[in-house]
Amino acid sequence: MDKVSEGFKSAASAAVPGQRGFDYLIVGAGFAGSVLAERLASELNQRVLIVDKRPHIGGNAYDRYDDHGILIHPYGPHIFHTNSADIFDYLSRFTEWRPYQHRVLASVDGQMVPMPINLDTVNKLYGLNLTAFELEKFFESVAEKKEQIRTSEDVVVSKVGRDLYNKFFRGYTRKQWAMDPSELDASVTARVPTRTNRDDRYFADTFQAMPLHGYTRMFERMLAHPNIKVMLNTDYREMVELVPWKHMVYTGPIDAFFNHKHGKLPYRSLEFKHQTFRQEQFQPVGTVNYPNDYGYTRISEFKHITGQEHPCTSVVYEFPQAEGDPYYPVPRPENAQLYRKYEAEAEQMENVTFVGRLATYKYYNMDQVVGQALATFKRLAQRHQAGAEAAAVLTETARPA
Repeated sequence: MDKVSEGFKSAASAAVPGQRGFDYLIVGAGFAGSVLAERLASELNQRVLIVDKRPHIGGNAYDRYDDHGILIHPYGPHIFHTNSADIFDYLSRFTEWRPYQHRVLASVDGQMVPMPINLDTVNKLYGLNLTAFELEKFFESVAEKKEQIRTSEDVVVSKVGRDLYNKFFRGYTRKQWAMDPSELDASVTARVPTRTNRDDRYFADTFQAMPLHGYTRMFERMLAHPNIKVMLNTDYREMVELVPWKHMVYTGPIDAFFNHKHGKLPYRSLEFKHQTFRQEQFQPVGTVNYPNDYGYTRISEFKHITGQEHPCTSVVYEFPQAEGDPYYPVPRPENAQLYRKYEAEAEQMENVTFVGRLATYKYYNMDQVVGQALATFKRLAQRHQAGAEAAAVLTETARPA
């Protein structure tokens, strides 16, 4: 057993006379950690300590009012969408919703056109008047057939051809990932659909809405259970040997947990530049992409997203960068191979469960993280039930005849 595993074993077994301690130590107060904290406290009556190094709950979905009184997302726009009624119903316990369908424009060839690419995008760019049926034929005529789809470039050029790929995807991807799409896994651009109709919504999910009073309010309600204690501005490593706990849920970067023993997993980060303007509206939609111009990838305006009415407006510019908080796992085969080494280590740890985007090195949407957390809770609940039954058997066996 290595030093990391040994340290966590001794911490978990630590006991303070007369002090009950916690059943679970949860690292990270974002979606993964908060959902699990709520489920464990509410359903299993477990005592939970949730620790976060940041000064707030909510992880990257945290929102707050800026100095002008405008509700902003400090870590960039977070648009909730899901096809899962179960996930939507679960979160509805903690928030009311404001219906919102996100729309994105792309600044291409001096025009603002819908993104994802649809019928209006092509007609406006090329000065055409195609129908939906004719657009299918247009795509077929320009598509580059690929025997095997391996990369993000393959995904796009095989659907819409080289020119639209260059206009919408190549420059944006190179800014976002500092790599050409030909170097990235197909999953990156496969996330963005191509439409032959005039549907200009960015997402097509069944449930599309924003928490009526913001994400932070939703997290506050989620963590309001008396069995849950929250510590902010705290590195979990400071707590593992100070506070008794039985099981850890870890939602941070998995390579950091193991002290980067196999090497550092690559992530892309972002720099956010927020700006407020003394005007009611800055741009016509929530987000405008800039695939080919400027150092930033997109500008988002929060009032579109939140529905807030205010005489001023706040926007955020996103500048991708290599260093900083880890936001996006870099999807390349060699990185997946490195992650599997850490995954194998994680599977050997009986008293630590790894959940979330950073802990499982996968690019999850918010609803997918909630779904993963709910599924993890079911496994932990089964383990809890099995432990309770085993304890009952031992108690019964120990009774004098």
